[in-house]
Amino acid sequence: MHKSKILYNCYFSRSTEGEQFIPEHVFSMQVSGRLTISDAHKTIVVNEGDFRLNRRNKLAKFVKDMGTKGDYRSISVYIDQELLRKISQEKGFTDVAPSPVTDVAIQLKDSPLYKSFMDSVLVYLQMPPQEQEAIMDLKVREAVLLLLQVNPEVKNILFDFSEPGKIDLESFMLQNFRFNVSLSRFAYLTGRSLSTFKRDFEKIFHTSPSKWLLDKRLEEAHFQIAQRGRTPSDVYLEVGFEDLSHFSYAFKNKYAINPSALK
Repeated sequence: MHKSKILYNCYFSRSTEGEQFIPEHVFSMQVSGRLTISDAHKTIVVNEGDFRLNRRNKLAKFVKDMGTKGDYRSISVYIDQELLRKISQEKGFTDVAPSPVTDVAIQLKDSPLYKSFMDSVLVYLQMPPQEQEAIMDLKVREAVLLLLQVNPEVKNILFDFSEPGKIDLESFMLQNFRFNVSLSRFAYLTGRSLSTFKRDFEKIFHTSPSKWLLDKRLEEAHFQIAQRGRTPSDVYLEVGFEDLSHFSYAFKNKYAINPSALK
């Protein structure tokens, strides 16, 4: 669960932090700076003033860059499944076909209605937290209705309540091993329980998921440093490690050399 249904993010330095699994749809405005969103297939750049809808049940990496004012700011509205189910019943959206669009983020129309909505959210965010909750529930509902009015095509995204089905595990893992998420997330996204995921994984790769992920990430890092001339600090997050010290230790343990000494 999210701590808040609406978040105002502000950074004054470049950031690559943030969970790489998107559990709920997120309607956002880029107030300042630039956001680069990448999945296994595509990279999307979001600039100042842009509106977007990030889709649930997706893996993505986020790079937040400062704008001309030296800061990064965004407003994000998290749209939970419980609310969407209520609205689907009210509107009769009970048999919506899944959207053929598979992008992790949908870039929305530049509408004055969206801008007015986000401006109003900023005002409410200045209220004491205990006074915000009831109003924010209404604002999230308003966001959904606004999305349907301005970008009606997102109906097939918002009201698709299907969960990930069982898919080709080998292909999925080869495409997504760089994402730093838990095994339970990988299991869910491949349509399996954690125990079935581990069992199927070992049948395919003949090793445990944890060991395979570690080796695969280190192999990719070795290639990027040795063949592409990149530095360890440029690579460790990209290949799925949380911190540089853990990456350096694991790399030296596997290759008997510090990654910084690799040429």
